[in-house]
Amino acid sequence: MAFEAAQAQIMKWFDETDSVGSDLHVLYAQIRQELDQMKAQGLPLPDDLIELEARLEERFAQEKRASEAVPRPKPQ
Repeated sequence: MAFEAAQAQIMKWFDETDSVGSDLHVLYAQIRQELDQMKAQGLPLPDDLIELEARLEERFAQEKRASEAVPRPKPQ
């Protein structure tokens, strides 16, 4: 039953993200929290959630690299 509840919660997050335009960082945190809870309970982790978590991590890493690559004006 816990697995079905987790799936329902995740679908709710996706619905909220689509309808409200929620921040991807919030969704990422929620997914990580749910995966951590599933690990603690000894439940199998869904491959699609693990993949989504990895894709979000990569996206955030790319955004960080891109922002660090932008030259900053030198103070005068």
